[in-house]
Amino acid sequence: MKPRELTICGLTAVKARFQHNAASILRLYFDRETGRKLGVMCKALAAARKVYRCVEVAELAKIAGSVHHGGVIAVVLAPALSAPGETELRSWAAKRLPVLVLDRIGNAHNLGALARTAAFFGVPHLVIADDPAAARPNDAAYRVAEGGLESMTTWMVRDLPALARQLAAAGYDVVGAATRGGRPEAGRVGAKPVALVMGNEEHGLAPDLTKACTRLVTIPGAGAVESLNVSVAGAVLMWELIGRRG
Repeated sequence: MKPRELTICGLTAVKARFQHNAASILRLYFDRETGRKLGVMCKALAAARKVYRCVEVAELAKIAGSVHHGGVIAVVLAPALSAPGETELRSWAAKRLPVLVLDRIGNAHNLGALARTAAFFGVPHLVIADDPAAARPNDAAYRVAEGGLESMTTWMVRDLPALARQLAAAGYDVVGAATRGGRPEAGRVGAKPVALVMGNEEHGLAPDLTKACTRLVTIPGAGAVESLNVSVAGAVLMWELIGRRG
């Protein structure tokens, strides 16, 4: 089977991919204006005998499948996602590395926005659900992440409740985001490393995953609306649980 390709669009995202893994870029397309900012990148692709080409804006939209291409497109191989083993989890805990776990986040834009925030706060590991309802790191997610997906490792796990229990056993505080019923305080500086678990946009955390968390937190609001968008809620909780520790 031919490996699946994806397009990374936008100058920030493409530059991030080049900086983190230049060899992974298979082809590069850009408009005339953006091409003036890609001299180093084009020289590297020329040295590697890879395609780089200035094309019309209409052709960029055709390649990207969207008008939201930002003037430049890098074609790369889609990542092969695997599950972390217990050795990796213990190593993360020993290094006190934060982890973001996403339970069936269905919208690729939300996935990208969460990845961008996680990268901003230095989260090195992102775990997504191996579930048909879960968004994958696709073209839209990379575009919205603005390079965030390049700074972390993405893992995919079929049994998230089992993963939550393994994280807890490794020494993590596994914090589930609950629309209601969780405690309002986020935690204290100097506690265990944090694995933040965010649930599906419509249904929240699955019941069995909720039970596997070591605790639940709820963002208190004024009551005018029931809840925040998952990417906004994730940003608030990442600041409270991870950003304040930096």
